[in-house]
Amino acid sequence: MIDNPRSPRVRAAAKLAKKNQRAETGLFLVEGPQAVAEAIRFRPELVRELFVTAPARDRAGALIRDAPAHDIRIEIVTEAVLDAIADTVTPQGMVAVCETFPSALADVVAAGPRLVAVLEEVRDPGNAGTVIRVADAAGANAVILTGTSVDPFNPKAVRATTGSLFHLPVVVGVGLDEALDALRGAGVRVLAADISGDDLLAARSDGDLDGPTAWLFGNEARGLTTEQLTRADRAVIVPIYGQAESLNLATAAAVCLYESAFAQRAAGATG
Repeated sequence: MIDNPRSPRVRAAAKLAKKNQRAETGLFLVEGPQAVAEAIRFRPELVRELFVTAPARDRAGALIRDAPAHDIRIEIVTEAVLDAIADTVTPQGMVAVCETFPSALADVVAAGPRLVAVLEEVRDPGNAGTVIRVADAAGANAVILTGTSVDPFNPKAVRATTGSLFHLPVVVGVGLDEALDALRGAGVRVLAADISGDDLLAARSDGDLDGPTAWLFGNEARGLTTEQLTRADRAVIVPIYGQAESLNLATAAAVCLYESAFAQRAAGATG
């Protein structure tokens, strides 16, 4: 058992909360039994080691039993050690160290995507992680983070994905023009979510949601610039029927992605 919160291995793991350490080591943290279970189930080759308290080990059951079969090193630690590693106040007794695995834009395009979320300069890790989770739930083929968008391997972003990070390709480190040109080359229509756009119902009625679609979402505070909007085939607004001032990014993304998912499935059923 590791019981020293200042041991070299514990301190090395804790440093992965910082972006420069993730970039240097190619490693990141996954907290909590749900996210760790998804990592082991879908991408076990990425899981380097698992720090777990004795009570959490006893609760985990099959999760812990399966780990050695994937050559995952398990370390039993005290609560104090886990607190030193984790980014949250209540890490639920389990933290895994995993290899980062950004996907290549070329691979996403080559697979013939039908639904993609593109995040341009999205800075909040909770928003980015939630959009990844929503995209996964809506059956999207990829999420692309362009420009200076937040690192999806940020601990808060990873937690917000609730394991969806391991389910679909996530592309980072590409420019907006590069991403949109590649998607268009694959026959994907680009719709920008923006307050200046046409009503979402109009886009649905016009059939713009039926085919392969990439939804472009901008910065939480500034949205998309005029120049960025010109790169889209159409700008679309999610209508507000009540008295709410606006929708946050993740909520608007959920509406847009699901509208496309519904339209594509309906078109497929009737086509």
